[in-house]
Formats: sequence, structure tokens, C-alpha cells
Amino acid sequence: MPRENYLTPNKASGPNSSTRTEPFVKVIAMIATLGGLLFGYDTGVISGALLFMGNDLHLTPFTTGLVTSSLLFGAAFGALASGHFAAAAGRRKIILVLAVIFAIGAIGTALAPDVEWMIFFRLVLGVAVGGASATVPVYIAEMAPANKRGQLVTMQELMIVSGQMLAYISNAGFNAVWGGDATWRWMLAVATVPAVLLWFGMLFMPDSPRWYAMKGRLAEARQVLERTRAKQDVEWELTEIEETLAEEQHETRPRLRELRQPWLFKLFLIGVGIAVIQQLTGVNTIMYYAPTMLKAVGMSDNAALIATIANGVISVLMTFVGIWLLGRIGRRTMTMLGQFGCTACLVFIGAVSYFMPETVNGQPDVLRSYMVLLGMLMFLSFQQGALSPVTWLLLSEIFPTRLRGIFMGGAVFAMWIANFLISLMFPILLASVGLSGAFFIFALVGIGGAIFVVRYVPETRNRSLEQIEHYLHDWLSNEEPQPQLTHAVKKSS
Repeated sequence: MPRENYLTPNKASGPNSSTRTEPFVKVIAMIATLGGLLFGYDTGVISGALLFMGNDLHLTPFTTGLVTSSLLFGAAFGALASGHFAAAAGRRKIILVLAVIFAIGAIGTALAPDVEWMIFFRLVLGVAVGGASATVPVYIAEMAPANKRGQLVTMQELMIVSGQMLAYISNAGFNAVWGGDATWRWMLAVATVPAVLLWFGMLFMPDSPRWYAMKGRLAEARQVLERTRAKQDVEWELTEIEETLAEEQHETRPRLRELRQPWLFKLFLIGVGIAVIQQLTGVNTIMYYAPTMLKAVGMSDNAALIATIANGVISVLMTFVGIWLLGRIGRRTMTMLGQFGCTACLVFIGAVSYFMPETVNGQPDVLRSYMVLLGMLMFLSFQQGALSPVTWLLLSEIFPTRLRGIFMGGAVFAMWIANFLISLMFPILLASVGLSGAFFIFALVGIGGAIFVVRYVPETRNRSLEQIEHYLHDWLSNEEPQPQLTHAVKKSS
């Protein structure tokens, strides 16, 4: 591919096409992101279910932690496995299998007779959650036209936070309608419905044109492009896909051993870094333990429950803002905005909980608890409005087509392991250094994350996936400037 095509993306018709998005692309995105809805529901529902399953399953503090974090451990290996099989089986088939696993996990957890079976089926659910987190963004990125890729991939994040919000609302709703110790079984069983819808929906969806082309099935790749692209963009994109794959046809089957190539090793480490810094902000300590933290700073049970719903609502609203921003500012700029904003909010929460008095006239300081809540809501505004959406988008864009599935699986594996460790250790951290100490530690880690973002996160906006691959190859092979200089490169080209 000529060098000017990926250094000056304004010359490419696809990434800057002004044509409207074909309706079929939106249908594909809506169906595929049911995996994200399940992802969010299954990670969020446990916060309410734990309040009721304790007596039935005879939970101890240790087994409570295992029930919560076992899904995250399973998710790490689900991401790794789905990434490994995605190139061979195709993105669509992987999502179909994941839908079945989601349904089995939901039914299994709802019927679990004891804590051992609950942990086992939470691990099963985790495999599906991790697989969806690694596969759905890649599938949508490869199906979407370049000029709409940002908004469509970010639908995954919108569905994740919508699933979490629905979990918080359904928890409260089931308890209000039925109450009692058996309520938790209905909370968990509801996830079967979107799993069935995902499976039926994906039966009628094609695989991505890039996967068809990678398998030599060019006629099918063209058919998909004709259904998902404007007429004037079909030939351009198919030619670009063929050229990129032709350069790689001498390569063997994609394997992690290809990390021996220096530029691929650097790219994989950047992908892992992008995935992990999203978790190191401590976002899921807020999503999983918000009621615990708010009770620790003086809120009543009912107020803490309502505040948890507020976290879900603000996450959904700010994800809409994130989708809007992705169409207007660069990925790199958005990552910096999210990382810097989250870190500042962590300092704010730590400072409030450290400097404000715990009690006033012998009663818990209500102002202190609501200031901590304000800090959480500001944090989620930056996390869900900037950092989380752009994280999934960057991960779906930066890896080469032939290695995208396996590299995405490895990066998301690292993300889930980080999530698992943070979620498992946070109660211990809270007990040992208190709320302020925990958030100051997260803030220090956030500063390190900010340095990483400034130095290593590239700009991928207004480039096709093939142009991104060429650009990153040259940059990481030290043939091109670092990401912060790309605008100057484009102007001088």
C-alpha cells in the first residue's frame, strides 16, 4: 500500500466517506451487543443477589468473595480461549457458542444447590463474559464502515453499562415484588432471556468480510461488503483487505510465538497496557462495592441502594456522551481526558474521606457520605464517558487483521486478571488502609497510567483498519514519529 495512504488518511474514501450507515450494519451491532448486555447484567446482578443468597448457600466472608470474583477469573480464560479460536472458527460462530454458555451459566447459578455449584457456574458465566468482551468489539469493528466504527463499537460499552443498570433495577424490583430468600434465584435466571435472543439473532448474521477474505472466501467477503457499505466504498475496501492479507499470506497460522517480532511485541504490550489501565482506575470497586463503601461513610442501607442505581444511570448517560465524543475528537485525546479525569476524581474521593469528619454531634456526617457519592459520580462520568468506550475501541483497532483475535484475547485476558485481583483484594485494602488510603493508592497508580497514555497510546481515528496496521508497523519499527507527532506528520505529508 502506498505510504501516503496511511500517513494522510484524508485521501482514503472509506474512513472519510460521508455516506450514511447501511441499516444492516446497525442491526448487526444491536444483535451482537446483546453479548455486552449479558456481560453487564451478569457482572452487576451479584451485588444485589449476595444480600439474599447468604442463608441458602451458607456463605462466609471468604466464599462471598469467591462467588463475586470467580466470574472475573473465568472471564480471563474465556477471553484467551475465544481469541485463540476466533481466527479459525470465525467471530460469528464464537458468539453463537458464547450465547449457549451464557444460558447454561444463568440457569446453573439460578438453580445452584450449594456454594460449590454456585462458584462453578459463576466460572462458566465468566467464560462467556470474557469471550464476549474479546470477540464482540472485534466483530463489530470488522463489520462497521471506517467512518462509523467508533460509534458502533462503542455500542458494546453502552450495552455493558445498560446491563449493569438493569441488574441494579431488577434487583430492587424483584425484592419489592417478592422479597424473601428465594428472590436471588429469579435475579440470576433473568439473564437467560437475552442469551436466547443473542443465539437466535446471530443465526441470521454473516461473519466479517475480513474473516471471509482471510479464509480465501472473497465472494462471501464481497457479499457482506455490498450489504454493509455504500457502493462507492466496496471496491476500495475489498482491494485494501486483499492487499494487506496478500502481504501476510506467507505467514503461518497466527500464534503468540509471533511476539518474537519486535514491533508485534511492542504492539501487544501497548494493547495490554490500554486494557489494564482501564481496570487500575478501580472502576469495578465502585461498581461492585459501592453500597459497602457508602455504608462505610455513613449512609443507610436504603440510601446506599438508591445510590448504586444512580451509579448505573450516570454510567449509561455518560456512555452516550462518549459515543458522541468519539465522532468528534481523537482516540488519543479521549484516552487522556478519561485517564486524567479519573485520577483527579480518585484524589477527590480520597481527600473527602480523609479530611472530612466521620461524625457530627455523634451522628454519621451525611455531607461526607454525599460528597463521596459526588466523587463516585464524577469518576464514572470520566470513566464511562471517555476511558471505557475508547479502551474497547482501541483494542478492536490496533491489532493486525490476521492476529486480531489472538492478540485481543491476550489483552482482554490481562484486563480480567487485573479486574479479578483488584476485586478480590479491595475488601482487604479497605480494612487495612481505609477508604481514603485505598483511593489514594488508586490515584498513584492512575498517575502511572497517565504517563503511559501520553507516551504510548496512538491515534487511530480516520484510518481504516489496514491503514492503522501499516502506520503502527512503521511507528513501532522506529520508521515514524511517536503518536503525539502524527498530526504534524499528516500536515507535512
